[in-house]
Amino acid sequence: MYRKKLFCAAILSAMLAAVCASAPHARAQSGNSDVSTMGGSGPLPDEVTPDLQHRVKKGLDWLAKNLNSEAAMSSVGVDPTAIVGLAGIAFIADGSLPQNGPYGREVDRILDFILKNCQESGLVASPGYPSPMYGHGFATLFLSEVYGMSPRPDLKERLQNAIRLIVQTQNNEGGWRYQPVPQDADLSVTICQVMALRAARNAGIKVPKRTIDRAIDYVKKLQEPDGGFAYMMNSRGSGFPRSAAGVACLYYMGEYDAPEIKRGLKYLMQRLPGKSENSGDYHYFYGNYYATQAMFMSGGDSWAQYWPAIRKELATRQQADGSWNDQNGQIYATSMSLIILQVPNRLLPILQK
Repeated sequence: MYRKKLFCAAILSAMLAAVCASAPHARAQSGNSDVSTMGGSGPLPDEVTPDLQHRVKKGLDWLAKNLNSEAAMSSVGVDPTAIVGLAGIAFIADGSLPQNGPYGREVDRILDFILKNCQESGLVASPGYPSPMYGHGFATLFLSEVYGMSPRPDLKERLQNAIRLIVQTQNNEGGWRYQPVPQDADLSVTICQVMALRAARNAGIKVPKRTIDRAIDYVKKLQEPDGGFAYMMNSRGSGFPRSAAGVACLYYMGEYDAPEIKRGLKYLMQRLPGKSENSGDYHYFYGNYYATQAMFMSGGDSWAQYWPAIRKELATRQQADGSWNDQNGQIYATSMSLIILQVPNRLLPILQK
């Protein structure tokens, strides 16, 4: 299994190298981050323990068992497209691809489900869900991550349509909100679209530079004096989940050395897992999903302090059957936890710089 993961990582890194080298806002190497934590062929020493591997395998098996049909995927929660898309990313983080790997069948089944929810407008969303842009962002991220690794002939066109819809629905502030219309915006929905754009661009799908530039300006304007991030322009105040999203958002838009990232990381480091500011049950998995990615991309002391803390805390939250749970359901919490715990695998293309 471990040798297979090394092989998958090498393939993904090679596929992305040429794309990332010429991408807009490409990173200039600097001494501000520990670049050794990015890319590479697999986990660094002490990042992945035997206990963690066991817990991840148990969680993935539970997820596969509970997403074994279209009916099961359609009933996972209020926004099946979003949650099933996250589950697909959890399987990819293990090294599985459509029809390939220990969970290849599950990835292929999820891809089929997501493509069935692609509308002619480009929107990827569960029917009847009142706030579809969350689902659109997570589902488009999943499509971007499997693009080029699936023989499906309809994947490219539907991914391009999904990206076009994101570009067209960016509002005047530079962000996105619940509906696929360019009206208001908030940080939570915005990062979903930004991650989808970054993953698609990494995969070779054209993304206008102006779209990224406007989003960068929007996110930076949301930063508060304490380094945290506000939810909306007219709804100020810092909070851990949205601040983690803000820092990750800037990283994914290529602002690796921006002062806003440095201030944001300082804010997050005061709220490591185990502290009260990071323990809110409703947004716990959401906040740490983004915080893990932000700390991983930061590297150095930030990652060295954050990773053991979140790894330990998620171990205590795992249930006996291998799942995790919160108010948003077991599929959601388990998918988020598995993505977090597999970040050191370095197998998700979105994590490549």
